Amino acid sequence: MQREYHRWHSPRMGRTMELLVFGHAGAKVLVFPTRDGRFYEYENLRIVQQLAPKINAGQLQLFCVDSVDHDALYCFWKHPAERIRRHMQFEDYILHEVLPFMRHKNQHPCTISHGCSLGAFHAANIAFRHPHLFQKLSAFSGRYDLTIRAESFSDLFNGYYDENIYFHTPTHFLPNLACEWRLQHLRQMDIVLVVGKEDPFLGNNHYLSHILHSKGIHHQLHEWHERAHRGYYWRRMAPLYL
Repeated sequence: MQREYHRWHSPRMGRTMELLVFGHAGAKVLVFPTRDGRFYEYENLRIVQQLAPKINAGQLQLFCVDSVDHDALYCFWKHPAERIRRHMQFEDYILHEVLPFMRHKNQHPCTISHGCSLGAFHAANIAFRHPHLFQKLSAFSGRYDLTIRAESFSDLFNGYYDENIYFHTPTHFLPNLACEWRLQHLRQMDIVLVVGKEDPFLGNNHYLSHILHSKGIHHQLHEWHERAHRGYYWRRMAPLYL
């Protein structure tokens, strides 16, 4: 399997950013790590290994990006307004540095946004906000509203709310989305959501599914037994839903 390591200084992030590329051809998969993950997490979890047949056959090419969540959404010593702005800088890095890099390396017409856990939030958020850039979304064990509480999970913004949080919370901005151009692109996207029956954010996944149905956006919502929120399950999901 072809494996490449890349790094460059990102002017948008103000720091060096790293990523790994697996494969030589096929649909381009933008892979976001979990909250505590790095750009090598997908490989360490052996999900790349599970996808090896598709990667070696030239069906998929993975672009595994790094996380800045502990400098952004989970940087609790910063004010929530500053944290969401740092998250927005990360989105700009993806849009204006990573996606052009992916297009330069691979001209395949299909780009997939993908992630597990908090990576699923990142994957869904950017795909729903910029649906013309993605042909597929595959999100595992995601939480699509960082302001809600469930079990040991709290509101990441401690009650603070502004328009930036609104526009980066899929279950907040999607109900009011009226732009027909964006809706048409969403209706053309292959959307796959996967979550465990005992996942604390199962209800949030159901709510997102309800919103998509109300907008005429076809999608799949798959429920797995138990919580299904770790590498053991994600290794089994990836070959099925990517």
